[in-house]
Amino acid sequence: MTAFKDLGIKAELSTFTGDKIKIDKLLNAEISVLDYKIEDSKVKAGTKLLILQLVKSGTKHVLFTGSTILMQMILKVPKDKFPFTTTIIKESEHLEFT
Repeated sequence: MTAFKDLGIKAELSTFTGDKIKIDKLLNAEISVLDYKIEDSKVKAGTKLLILQLVKSGTKHVLFTGSTILMQMILKVPKDKFPFTTTIIKESEHLEFT
């Protein structure tokens, strides 16, 4: 019988590391965006959730947001341009990368 360890299957880790951070702590501060995921929201049915892996002041954080503008903007960033630096601002009633 074959042992699992002999199959050469490795775990695919797709979780982000770092403490969860609120958007208020990131506004108007320079951050580096390392990666992102967009998935269905578990809290608000029928909506999407943006999960950002980012670095602020040398510390990794994870941001969860339902901002459709941020989702639209990050989808336009080519994967080969990650990581990138940006500032998240509040413009009127929505959030934007600058």
